[in-house]
Amino acid sequence: MARRKETKVDHSAFDRAGARVIDNPLTTEVSDSYLEYAFSVIHSRALPDARDGLKPVHRRILWSMYEQGHRPDRAHVKSARIVGDAMGKYHPHGDTAIYDAMVRLAQDFSLNVPLIDGHGNFGSPDDGPAAARYTEARMSREAMLLVGELGEDTVDVEPNYDGSLTQPTVLPAAFPNLLVNGAAGIAVGMATNMIPHNLGEVVAAARWLIRHPNATLDKLMEFVPGPDLPTGGMLLGLDEVRRAYETGRGVVRMRGKVEIGPLEGSRGRQAITVVELPYGVGAEKVIAAITNEVTKTKRLTGIADVKDLTDRESGTRLVIECKVGVNPQALLADLYRLTPLEQSFGVNNLVLVDGQPRTLGLKELLEVFLAHRYEVVTRRSAYRKRRREERLHLVDGLLVALLDIDKVVKLIRGSEDAQAARSGLMRQFGLSETQANYILDTPLRRLTKYDRLELEAEQQKLRAEIAELSTILDDDNVLKKVVSDELAAVVKQFAAPRRTTLVDGDLKEVLAASVPAGPLEVADDPCQVILSATGLVARTAAESEESAEGRRRHGRVKHDAVRAVVHTTARGRVLLVTSAGRAFKVDVLPLPVLPEQAGTVSLRGGMSAAELVSLEPGETVVGLAPLGALAEGSPGLALGTRHGVVKVCAPDWPVRSDEFEVIGLRDGDAVVGATWLTDGAETLAFLTSAAALLRFPAGTIRPQGLKGGGMAGVAVPSGARVVFFGAVRTDDAEHGEPMVVTSTGATVKVTPLSAYPAKGRATGGVRAHRFLKGETDVVVGWVGPRPVGSTANGDAVELPAADPRRDGSGFAVMLGPAVVGHQIDRE
Repeated sequence: MARRKETKVDHSAFDRAGARVIDNPLTTEVSDSYLEYAFSVIHSRALPDARDGLKPVHRRILWSMYEQGHRPDRAHVKSARIVGDAMGKYHPHGDTAIYDAMVRLAQDFSLNVPLIDGHGNFGSPDDGPAAARYTEARMSREAMLLVGELGEDTVDVEPNYDGSLTQPTVLPAAFPNLLVNGAAGIAVGMATNMIPHNLGEVVAAARWLIRHPNATLDKLMEFVPGPDLPTGGMLLGLDEVRRAYETGRGVVRMRGKVEIGPLEGSRGRQAITVVELPYGVGAEKVIAAITNEVTKTKRLTGIADVKDLTDRESGTRLVIECKVGVNPQALLADLYRLTPLEQSFGVNNLVLVDGQPRTLGLKELLEVFLAHRYEVVTRRSAYRKRRREERLHLVDGLLVALLDIDKVVKLIRGSEDAQAARSGLMRQFGLSETQANYILDTPLRRLTKYDRLELEAEQQKLRAEIAELSTILDDDNVLKKVVSDELAAVVKQFAAPRRTTLVDGDLKEVLAASVPAGPLEVADDPCQVILSATGLVARTAAESEESAEGRRRHGRVKHDAVRAVVHTTARGRVLLVTSAGRAFKVDVLPLPVLPEQAGTVSLRGGMSAAELVSLEPGETVVGLAPLGALAEGSPGLALGTRHGVVKVCAPDWPVRSDEFEVIGLRDGDAVVGATWLTDGAETLAFLTSAAALLRFPAGTIRPQGLKGGGMAGVAVPSGARVVFFGAVRTDDAEHGEPMVVTSTGATVKVTPLSAYPAKGRATGGVRAHRFLKGETDVVVGWVGPRPVGSTANGDAVELPAADPRRDGSGFAVMLGPAVVGHQIDRE
């Protein structure tokens, strides 16, 4: 028994080799091992350093490439070679993991400033890259800003994993890489997810912080209003962005940027074209989500087809075709809600500061970076000063020798050996051992008179540089200025315009406001298409005949004046007539709906006519006309030109063409006005810059075909032009009495049309405005009921009261570059 007990004690204390065995509880052993593993993952793998913004694997890849000479001015090399060098020397992990990390540094859709210049297939948001044996890479020019000062003792170094080599603990980083490119990583019990920003904006904030260390967050956000994503898109809810900048945590909402317009080659069908996607989202993910929602869940309706037309020339282009009669705005809201076209990004600025994980806000991140740059520039300046002092010491010694070169040569020739020559130089000329050795090693060809002049110039230059470097080391203000100037130089060379559009406000409120009212399917109800005097086109909300009955009223207009109105339906088409005599068929559905509150319609929500049709330089839209059943029974379209030509174009429009000419114009002529005639009982009116008004019945003009050039309408004196042409009814008291508005820019006059007698076509008309001293012509004119005036910017201008004198001079109302029109007529 005693022997068995003794044997048991021996086995528990020693192993067979005689080594001591420590008895440790399993829970303690697991806990200790797990903590060591967690610390290794946090410190050496998953979290970026706040100073250079890199994880160890990225830092080691760039250091290995820098050391091997794979720089921007060298040829690309195989990615497999780069991965092998990094793995064998500095990062003893899997080659797949190293290659994946390297690929991200080369993707312009992942980083705002790619650090690797890749050649070959480095992937897309949907697809992975080609194998490392197929791709090639080298460092980008921007990456040189991170490693360019490594040879000047700017950062500490440490042994590599086996102690055979050294590697930097951090890179000098000449720009705030962490904020510019962002980072993502999952450690043990913690994770980081940092969103990219614009280089120019971040540097501007950093430079302001250099000059104003106590700057507030709100002030810094004047320079960095929000993230800037490599893929562009929109970012919603800047209140949440501010929260993330303040605390280091927050959730922002990203949206793809779209264009809504007619589908090319179709009639009455709209398309939603995605031109920018949310960060990290590919077109295939969106298509897969749409397919799933359309075919399986049935929650997404109204889509006819989806096409991915993305290529390198046009960039992202995902075309979502709407079914006929579908409201594209309502469909877009469903796409945002049900597909990755809208994504959330959880900001978590967890980084390593002095080896410890910390969550930092915007200001703290900038402060850590600037502190790093102060240290780098200080160490760099000390290194450069030391090297220049060493060189100056040698130059001083060589110049001493050159002053009495004959004695130096004689002393060297008379010495028994190098040691004796060195001692003689040091004793006779007061040189140090370093200087004496340098003189002995200097070839005789360097001891000429010309070399002496070069050495004296180098001596002066070295002393100036040493003084400059000493100033940097001794004066913190100079140091800060150097850092600021270097950051400015980086921006000047590498800054890029902002890609992401920021939408201000609270996230919940922004999302609620972006959901359009109304059903997905748009009924073909009556509505009005409006052309404003400043060239905006829009439509009113469609309404049923029952709701329209009894609502004949004169609505009030804000922010512009109405030039033309046609009645149509929501799914109908209208004709846009331009000053070049061209006409375009345009669908009504894609036109923006004017907001209405308390009987007032704002025209500021309209769409520029240039966004609907392709206009030549100087060409403008001057009139509207209905199409389809609403155009039946009309004599046609009345046109008046700058030279006084009048034409009624018969409504025999081409069936297969959406663009055609409606009048043959002579050189220098242009269409001034185009008005749709309802029954031919209208009165046509010309107003010239010579202050003459001519009115005559529209029924006297014989309709012509599309190629007709019209006939003489009003006699225009030499040097004058027509400033207004239109058709007005004199038998419709319900819409108000027609008025004539004339303006010379200094005075404005409003006169009843009844004060002007009718004259025959092709005559000069009657005087409509008496010029005062200094006035030469009428610059603005208009004829019709309910006149209103506005500036070219859409601001209202109050017109004077009606003056019964047709040849009066008007009142002093400064319209300037103004326009005149009428109030909207809602039926």
